[in-house]
Amino acid sequence: MSLDIDYYELLEVERTADDATLKASYRKLAMKYHPDKNPGCDDSEARFKAISEAYDCLKDPQKRAAYDRFGKEGVRGAGGPGAGADFGDIGDIFESIFGSAFGGGGRQQRGPARGADLRYDMEIKLEDAFSGISREIQVDVAGRCETCDGSGAKPGTHTNRCTTCAGHGKVRAQQGFFMVERTCPSCQGAGEVIADPCNNCHGEGRVDRRKTLTVNIPAGVDEGTRIRLTGEGESGARGAAPGDLYIFLHMARHKVFEREGTSLFTRAPISFTTAALGGEIAIPGLDGKKHEISIPAGIQSGKQLRQRGAGMPVLNGRGHGDLVVQIDVETPTKLTARQKELLCEFRETETGEECPASQGFFGRIKEMWDDLTD
Repeated sequence: MSLDIDYYELLEVERTADDATLKASYRKLAMKYHPDKNPGCDDSEARFKAISEAYDCLKDPQKRAAYDRFGKEGVRGAGGPGAGADFGDIGDIFESIFGSAFGGGGRQQRGPARGADLRYDMEIKLEDAFSGISREIQVDVAGRCETCDGSGAKPGTHTNRCTTCAGHGKVRAQQGFFMVERTCPSCQGAGEVIADPCNNCHGEGRVDRRKTLTVNIPAGVDEGTRIRLTGEGESGARGAAPGDLYIFLHMARHKVFEREGTSLFTRAPISFTTAALGGEIAIPGLDGKKHEISIPAGIQSGKQLRQRGAGMPVLNGRGHGDLVVQIDVETPTKLTARQKELLCEFRETETGEECPASQGFFGRIKEMWDDLTD
């Protein structure tokens, strides 16, 4: 990559960008184009060097002023671009990429990496989410080898210090003008190598097995709730700490209720006579109780009636949500001769005031028609 590209363009910032904006953009781009994240990519390595040069110039107020006025010629001679690289910033970037500090020492603990976290998807019924439940599951994991107790070495044998990293678990390599620290490829960070591997796990310290676990699901869980079982993931290689098992909960479709947060929703069709005269309907709740819902006379379709405290429990809290019943007035489709006769008699007594919404609508229709025919 040519280094003649404008420094501000390289860092993807405006010429008026402040120091914080410059630093944030530099860190983001340095992490993106770092050679160790793009092995074998010459373009990424060139881009990384170019943005390092640009930031080294622009973070210095005097160099930046010279660059803004005279371009790159204005900053050559006083150390030149790249001469005063900020190793603190590079260390921060390495901390984000590798998880350890730049340079000597490092803060990362020596040894093999902890075991992988695992995911288990579980479907439960709405009734289970209401009351809480304990469920047994079986998972296939890489568990600690019992023969060698997770060490990876054959019982009765010993391990040797790794000669590649001298037992440090890390190796360093020169990368341009700075030093890069990586996990040792020979011992995988353990600092030791196994002279005589375990016959059961072949030096891994873990073997595949199926285990049964009990999952306690609290009342009030919802779709997507995550439960963590600490240490129940895969065992780490050669005695390293195990990962965790995450249980992701999914709600099975219920035949009566739908859920939104702590509220339960259902639709209740009622006869037009109940809608006109009023009455009561009974809804069985997930709490095992029968909830009597009073229907006021003259209720319309779509009206929602609320029963306080009959919904889902609050997760890890107190109280319950509400039960919401939406009323759907059903028009009868099968009538006896007598029923039709009674309805005809009722229609003959109608004045229009029984259904004010209909009366108002057709009144407006009549006015519209009269205006059109004048």
